[in-house]
Amino acid sequence: MTHSQRRFLTPPALLVGLAVALALIGLAATRLTGAQAAAPAQDTQPGNEVCLGCHQQPGMTMELESGEQLYVSVDPAQFGKSVHSKAGVACAVCHTDIFGYPHPERTAKNLREYSLLYQNTCKICHEAKYQVDSVHRQAFENGDPNAPICTDCHNPHTQAQVKDEQGNLIPEELGKSPEICAKCHNGIYEEYANTVHGVAAAKGNTDVPVCITCHGLHQIEDPTTAQFRLNSPKLCGECHSNKTIMDKYGLSTDVYNTYVADFHGTTVTLFQKLSPDQETNKAVCYDCHGVHNIRAVDDPQAGLEIKQNMLLACQKCHPDANINFPDSWLSHYTPSPTRYPLVYYVNLFYKFFIPLVLGVMGIFVLSDIYKKVTTRVKRGGKSPAPEQKES
Repeated sequence: MTHSQRRFLTPPALLVGLAVALALIGLAATRLTGAQAAAPAQDTQPGNEVCLGCHQQPGMTMELESGEQLYVSVDPAQFGKSVHSKAGVACAVCHTDIFGYPHPERTAKNLREYSLLYQNTCKICHEAKYQVDSVHRQAFENGDPNAPICTDCHNPHTQAQVKDEQGNLIPEELGKSPEICAKCHNGIYEEYANTVHGVAAAKGNTDVPVCITCHGLHQIEDPTTAQFRLNSPKLCGECHSNKTIMDKYGLSTDVYNTYVADFHGTTVTLFQKLSPDQETNKAVCYDCHGVHNIRAVDDPQAGLEIKQNMLLACQKCHPDANINFPDSWLSHYTPSPTRYPLVYYVNLFYKFFIPLVLGVMGIFVLSDIYKKVTTRVKRGGKSPAPEQKES
């Protein structure tokens, strides 16, 4: 290159050339972006570091028309621990309409409307979850805008792994689930938090039930139906018949069997099998023990080992019950020499007495038949002549 040629490439000329080049690149990128937005592919999308270059700044918000603040900051450390980050999911997989800056103008007027813009985003990867029947889904389809959607329970930027390699829920995540449900059901959560189950769950005890243990995860049944009520004893029995768990706390594992064997349980079982959609006024577990307010059996205020508390539970269905009424119930324990010994020994007596009586009667009947048969054989098969009455 000659001296005159080098002199021609002055700084102003370089700037002009660079501006033209950038303009051409920008035009090409704009066209390419349009094609990518129509059919995003992860290998052609911008990496997360591009998005986090701006969004990692703390305290970033956008004011919506309602005056609410939309928080748009993403903590890289928290996102890095999330299941989506570990799976290599790019921001643009969910934010399919954002590929450049400035971002497209948002039409959402409030935070709820903004959330609903992404109601079907999770379907890209989790389509099967959208097929399950749930009371939440039914409420949403019936027009309730406040019915929970995926992102109300799962924060996509911080959602941790919830299942292990065997497909079991991780205990730590299981214990956090009541706090998620509390976002909508706070009154029930406050009640549950003070119960024998809730207090233990808050201490990290994985033996006790939390919300999803009884109600399920995505396929949540309507708990106000007759079918749910009739199925509830078996639901409680799944834990209370588990010997491994119950032995830790000295509780009987005969809960479900003793319930089914008594008048209440027998009737409920018949309804469950023959008329699952029909109401019954027979007591199920939570009629006596409570629903979300279950207390320890020795709790002085509500424990059913306390006779007065048991009487109050009975009087819900038996208003005329007196103080002696609860004595007729043997709890969920099978009579033994140490528990209800009188009932145990009476039962034991009849276990021998009844077969003995029936056995003696059977021997008597058989001996009578034997005598009649042998007598007839001796007479050659002829019946004895009837006696002639004197006139």
